[in-house]
Amino acid sequence: MIQREIGYFFGALRFFTRLPVPAWVGHSQDALDRAARYFPLVGILVGVSGGLTFLLAAFVLPVSLAILLSMATTLLVTGAFHEDGLSDAVDGFGGGWSKEQVLAIMKDSRIGSYGAIAIALMLLAKFNALLELPDEWIAPAIVAAHAASRFCSTALIYALDYVRDDDSSRARPLAVRMGAGSLAVAGLFGLAPLALLPWQAAGAGLLLALLTTFLAARYFAKRIGGYTGDCLGATQQGAELAIYLGVLAAAWNFS
Repeated sequence: MIQREIGYFFGALRFFTRLPVPAWVGHSQDALDRAARYFPLVGILVGVSGGLTFLLAAFVLPVSLAILLSMATTLLVTGAFHEDGLSDAVDGFGGGWSKEQVLAIMKDSRIGSYGAIAIALMLLAKFNALLELPDEWIAPAIVAAHAASRFCSTALIYALDYVRDDDSSRARPLAVRMGAGSLAVAGLFGLAPLALLPWQAAGAGLLLALLTTFLAARYFAKRIGGYTGDCLGATQQGAELAIYLGVLAAAWNFS
């Protein structure tokens, strides 16, 4: 059983990052369905890579450059997987009127004006939010945000229906709605790193992230009747930024 769960985790790691996994890890529809519970744990590893990069770089470089290097590290580790989802989702919802148009645009591999602007603004917003934090909060905030934001996107798999009926989507393996037990496991991994932050900051960040997720879920359900993989990526990015903003608001008001 333990080896099976480890295999599910490595399946999630392989799906969402470019990090190597053991050769014995197999590939199956069932394994990927069950891997969703470990998405926030993957987020912890991504966040740790960014946080460690920041801490090491901050010894010899200005904080602004250390933050840029930490962001670059997380982008390299994930292959900009979620940022790509954000751009596709914004292009789709911005350029399509009907459900069919939205899904067709999101499936197009080319990036449009809406998507390019969304990525640029998102990266700028995350950079500036982190830059305004107290230096000692930056690394913990990176770890907590990457973990909790992936729990937020995972919650959509629990709450909404997958709306594509073709087999070509990268998120097709996630199309099976997850159970309450798996959501609880995801919540444990996703929320635990918030303890690295002062409780006011953790609470503010989580509250804003949950609000962002709720509004995103309502919007996706209204426009297309559920979610796609790009919707999950957009939710992760929005929730990550929301956590930074919530933590920043707490830093300004309580520190």
